[in-house]
Amino acid sequence: MNQDWLVTGFFFALLIAILYGTFLILSPFLKAITWAAILAVLVYPAYAWLLKLLRGRATIAALTIIVLITLIIVLPGLRTVGFLSEEIVLLVRTVSSLAQGEGLEVWEKKPWVQAILRGWDMLGMHLARFDFNIDWKDTLTQGAQATSGFLVSYVPNIAQNIFLFAANFVIVLFTLFFFLRDGAGFCYRLRHLLPMDHEHQERLFENIINSLTAVVHGCLAVALIQGLLAGLAYWLLGVPFSLVWGVVTAFAALLPVGGTLVVSVPASIYLFIQGETVRGVVLLIWCIGVVGMVDNILKPLFIGTRLKLPMLALFFGILGGLAVFGALGLVLGPVLLGLLAALLDLYLEEYGEAKQ
Repeated sequence: MNQDWLVTGFFFALLIAILYGTFLILSPFLKAITWAAILAVLVYPAYAWLLKLLRGRATIAALTIIVLITLIIVLPGLRTVGFLSEEIVLLVRTVSSLAQGEGLEVWEKKPWVQAILRGWDMLGMHLARFDFNIDWKDTLTQGAQATSGFLVSYVPNIAQNIFLFAANFVIVLFTLFFFLRDGAGFCYRLRHLLPMDHEHQERLFENIINSLTAVVHGCLAVALIQGLLAGLAYWLLGVPFSLVWGVVTAFAALLPVGGTLVVSVPASIYLFIQGETVRGVVLLIWCIGVVGMVDNILKPLFIGTRLKLPMLALFFGILGGLAVFGALGLVLGPVLLGLLAALLDLYLEEYGEAKQ
């Protein structure tokens, strides 16, 4: 009897040590692996259909899905980055020409510029009483130089972040390929490791899939609606490239911080600069009061109803997930709470009835 306990204790101690070592090895890649697992659950129906179409050729089916995902994500992303780069270059050239005194006549005719100049002149008259003179051109030049130095100092960090994003994206796609091709067998083995009967194992895995799809589909649906509403406002109010900015707003809606305001606020500022004060105010009110509130209203409805979670639990699940896991917590937070609710239901069915 003592020997049996010794063997059992040694086995589990060794197992825990190996699991800990494995965790340390995989910890730098856990986020990429988790994203790959989420994508695998989402695209698995398409993979299963393609696998049937290709008569069981798993490698070709998985590779086709990877190529399609790459084309869907990378090509629009490169086009958007290229468009934004062109706009930034145009902005830099405009600022440089204004700093050299070129094109000032056009800007001086704008109503909002005239208002600022009148206010500046009045401020200068009041400050002159206190012998407080400001060389505003020199101040602006120093500010521009400081800003330029700040941006230049952060260029290496931006390049490094882009490289890390590209590397993680490649790791996600590489992992996703094997999850699709070999995921069914892996899930089958993992399912039989759980100390549950077959029915409870099936229900638990179904809850995992339903939770992931509910959260991701809900986030994507809300982002599409917000991009559509914002793009329609851009088009009606005269923001150039309204279709492109609507798509960018939809992508920005998926960001955990800032969201649609990352795009809508600069668009409103653009209208103010063009002298379209009323349109700028209307766009700002629309984007904050309507587009921004869509996220707070529809996301709990789309996600909470499918997860069968109270709105308060879903609210804390999203915020807590973002605080703990970052952007990944937008998915993991509600999913973990949904799984907790499913496990509690299983516990009540298994042990609650036994106690009665």
